[in-house]
Amino acid sequence: MFKIIVELFFLVIIQAAITPFIRRLAFVLGAVDNPNARRVNKKPMPTIGGLGIFVTYNIGAFVLLRDQFPTHELFSVLLASSVIVLTGMIDDILELKPRQKMIGIFIASLIIYFLAGIRMNVLNVPFVHKEIQLGWWSLPITIFWILALTNAVNLIDGLDGLADGVSMISLTTMGIVGYFFLHTHQLYVPIACFMMAACLLGFLPYNFHPAKIFLGDTGALFIGFMIAVLSLKGLKNVTFISLLVPIIILGVPITDTVYAMIRRWLNKKPISQADKHHLHHQLMKMGLTHRQTVLTIYALSLVFSFISLLFLLSPTWGIWPLIVALLFALELFVESIGLLGERYHPLMHIIQKMINKKSKVDPTVEVWHLGEEKPNQLKQHKNNK
Repeated sequence: MFKIIVELFFLVIIQAAITPFIRRLAFVLGAVDNPNARRVNKKPMPTIGGLGIFVTYNIGAFVLLRDQFPTHELFSVLLASSVIVLTGMIDDILELKPRQKMIGIFIASLIIYFLAGIRMNVLNVPFVHKEIQLGWWSLPITIFWILALTNAVNLIDGLDGLADGVSMISLTTMGIVGYFFLHTHQLYVPIACFMMAACLLGFLPYNFHPAKIFLGDTGALFIGFMIAVLSLKGLKNVTFISLLVPIIILGVPITDTVYAMIRRWLNKKPISQADKHHLHHQLMKMGLTHRQTVLTIYALSLVFSFISLLFLLSPTWGIWPLIVALLFALELFVESIGLLGERYHPLMHIIQKMINKKSKVDPTVEVWHLGEEKPNQLKQHKNNK
């Protein structure tokens, strides 16, 4: 184990060393993000930073920690992730349409399902201990899982270091869960999670505000894809908890994606249409600086990671109260920052009505307008004392 830890630190160093070369390559290839109405950056920034993460990760998988991975699966994931990285690079240089990017992710998902054999097969229904064979549903559910998580990470990549840091926290948590809680001898899955986290750690100094290079779609798609694939390794025989844990770990990007879709549906706009109402946009509108916004979302990601561990440690009867409390807190937070719009506050309105109904006027409370005489009822109440 000590050897693995040393090699993970070595991956951080390799990533830190390779990133400046990727930055120069981005300018050569024309993979530059120019400022516009939706961008936060004020000057042209090199993208394809994810190419360096892709290269570093595979150095770890094929050289440093080669003996930890099964050959067939390793090469299959390499092929699928290469399709993702190629799709992201083309988008960073030429700007693909959303449908074209989805085609690239869809092809990579098919490679994962048929060639790598990574898929959801069985669903274990909670409390009744009944297994449901997914059968032909296994294919669409697996592909949907990969498409959803890949795009979730891509959508949150809106500020310097945001997707990098949130993904690093999520992958580290997934590695901890895989190592300590999954009853499997396949330790290469948590090792792969820690490898990805190490690559992101080495990239973060160049990507944190003020950034010197962006992940680009190359990086955001690759990170999201790898998170989806690695989480699937623990979902071959899906239990209620094993399905919830990766969703909760990725609570920040998933919440942002789900509410973005709802927001666009409510406003009768295309689901794929970009806007400036994501989580990070709303926090910055509240007055937070660039760094404060990123650090706040890091903290939210850590909270989600901690909650995911609580699910694993809780008894069966404690799962539902945790779910209800999590959904209640999440909805309250979403409404308070206006993630669905300024007019959307159903839960806060319900709470306000409940407070108004139960509240009573207390005659001992001394409240009167400035310049007016103290009410007689308060004088009498005080004299009686």
